[in-house]
Amino acid sequence: MDVTLRVKRFDPEAAEPEPYWQDFTVNIEDNGTVLDALIKIREDIDGSFSLRCSCRSSICGSCAMRINGHAGLACKIQAPTAIVNGVITVEPAGNMPVVKDLVVDFDSFWDKIMEIEPYLKPEGPEPEAEYIASNESMLHLSGVTSCIMCGACVSDCTVMEVDPTFLGPAALAKAYRFTADPRDGDENGVSKDRLEELTKPSGMWDCTRCMECVTVCPKGVAPMDRIMALRDQAMAAGFTNTNGARHTEAFSESVEHSGWLDELRLVPKSVGITNLSALAGYAPIAIQALTHGKMPPIIHKKIEKAGNVRKLFDKIEGPKRH
Repeated sequence: MDVTLRVKRFDPEAAEPEPYWQDFTVNIEDNGTVLDALIKIREDIDGSFSLRCSCRSSICGSCAMRINGHAGLACKIQAPTAIVNGVITVEPAGNMPVVKDLVVDFDSFWDKIMEIEPYLKPEGPEPEAEYIASNESMLHLSGVTSCIMCGACVSDCTVMEVDPTFLGPAALAKAYRFTADPRDGDENGVSKDRLEELTKPSGMWDCTRCMECVTVCPKGVAPMDRIMALRDQAMAAGFTNTNGARHTEAFSESVEHSGWLDELRLVPKSVGITNLSALAGYAPIAIQALTHGKMPPIIHKKIEKAGNVRKLFDKIEGPKRH
């Protein structure tokens, strides 16, 4: 079958290096993948065309790139299913500098992985025998350890597009692999030092839960879910005096009490009522909301049947005194 690919290319050695689009039409097997088509371009049409690939079996992660606007493994995506309006649009992975054509620089990716110290850090005296991890805990971690470091989640992370300092979904999911390991941290498996580092700015609380990393992950690691679990671990370990933790508690308390969110009081409760400098930074947004008729009501009333919402909280967290 003939397949047309619209590829975003970049030649750093050009007189005026700028990204540009180029269309290629190649003939591949009916069950061929996007990677098969790209290799055809390199081998049969343009030997200067650059891409990364290795195993061709969704194991190594080398061929991660954006296909039709979303990250994925070119070796995993069948070409016939990727055709949109007659073409397959292929771009290099996002949020990383482009080296040439579809090849990107992974240095920042690996720097962030190393930043979370990707190894076990048991605390206390050395044990007299080997560390033993339960089968249950290892089965739980099997989903996280499926990560092949392809960078697809980083490519499509919306936070990293505006804040390159954000640790990112890959590094944070990797961090969870250790905080959830009973051999990491103290005798109870609590990694306080590690969790404290992850609660700092550009860490776990900067995720906006856009779900892109979950959508594009080719191995079902669900990085965003791991970041949410990290937040739970941090709060359980006592790290509640952060904007993110306060925001979570204020959000939950508001919805549990009234059945819906009290937006007017969410910001001061998140940043701290006495944090005047931080509150002043939100003044322009408040003024804009006021002038556009978007200011939340000053008196926050309960919705009808708010008790039904509270029952959901009781079901998840257990009955509490109200």
